[in-house]
Amino acid sequence: MSSISATESDRRRLTASIRQSLRALSIQLSLLNHQVGVRAGLNDVDLDCLDLIARLGPISPSSLAQQAALHPATITGILDRLERGGWVARERDPADRRAIRVRALRDRSAELVRLYAGMSSSMSEICSRYGAGDLAVLADFLERTLEAGRVATGKLAEE
Repeated sequence: MSSISATESDRRRLTASIRQSLRALSIQLSLLNHQVGVRAGLNDVDLDCLDLIARLGPISPSSLAQQAALHPATITGILDRLERGGWVARERDPADRRAIRVRALRDRSAELVRLYAGMSSSMSEICSRYGAGDLAVLADFLERTLEAGRVATGKLAEE
């Protein structure tokens, strides 16, 4: 019986440690993103939206608003700033000429790649220390955690 409670105690301790580490990681990545944004001339939310556009785009402004959990009017201002800065282009959707899609411009992408190069290099080094099975478990954990974050964000945005 004591080995079961020790195992449960260990699980609770490790779970708490993971939660604390994820919060610390979130803060550290926010700080990194802020520094990247400062150097690129982007505020934090503009950088986040640019990242979403780069990863999911071309994307409609309404889909971007949904993904970012932001009001469509807020997205309009963000897209105006990103377009003025040469980060994105708005274009007609070939499937529906009345609709607009937004895509990231590759000319500016190299600047962000350079700014994130230190972190990217560190991540490659860290991952090289794990076997394929461990990496699969970590990837699964992160994907599930990401989805939990999306759900929580969506619920808060709906309130």
